[in-house]
Amino acid sequence: MARNYWLDLFTGTTWEEFESAGGEVSGFRERRWKTVQRIKPGDLLLCYLTGVSRWIGVLEVASEPFRDDTPIWSDEEFPCRVRVRPVVILTPETAVPVFELRDRLTVFQNLKNPNAWTGHFRGSPARWKTADGQAVVSAVQEAEKNPVHRPVDAAKLSQRPRPLRATIGPVTVPESDEFTAEDELQADERVIGREPTVHTEMQWGLLKLGSDMGLDVWVARNDRSKEWAGHRFSDLPRLRQELPNQFDEATQPEPSN
Repeated sequence: MARNYWLDLFTGTTWEEFESAGGEVSGFRERRWKTVQRIKPGDLLLCYLTGVSRWIGVLEVASEPFRDDTPIWSDEEFPCRVRVRPVVILTPETAVPVFELRDRLTVFQNLKNPNAWTGHFRGSPARWKTADGQAVVSAVQEAEKNPVHRPVDAAKLSQRPRPLRATIGPVTVPESDEFTAEDELQADERVIGREPTVHTEMQWGLLKLGSDMGLDVWVARNDRSKEWAGHRFSDLPRLRQELPNQFDEATQPEPSN
């Protein structure tokens, strides 16, 4: 019987806690129990580090799913569990950046917008196509044989999204300074010349709308060189170079007590 491949999301912290507990059990939230029950011994878990967006390992499922609240992780119980054994384990520094596999994973193909791929990384476990799973396994195995050390931002690696309680179950909200997928794609554009992101498209749309309505519009200085679909922000006729004085903090009086 063919094995299945499942996405298994970790933060830097939960990965460290997983390893500290012996690296023998992977867990998921209670509301994922129905999906977890579909995981079978012999299936492979594709371990992905959020925050730094890297593949850090592959685990083989070694048991049927079970429920257990024995403490492993500090932030949540993740009580829907399976026993695992390592196939490949990397370090955060030698883990494989997800963008290195953009040409090998179907999640990056035929995107309606450049950020659409992130929808495949929003929850786990999630069953992945066999071809995608095999591509990840191959890349991680190659990284084990021929490791490439890449710096890791310790702050992003240690980020812990704030858990909120909602009627649908636990929800996490990123901090305002979290390095998001949008940030990564923007940084990646500068290196490899990819198409502008959806953020750029939205900026252009708002600026163009305001200008067409006869309103003065303004955008941060470091964004003025951007363009969307061949239209440069700087070419908008109503684009102001500076903000009016009433919006300049330097010209405002100090507030009174």
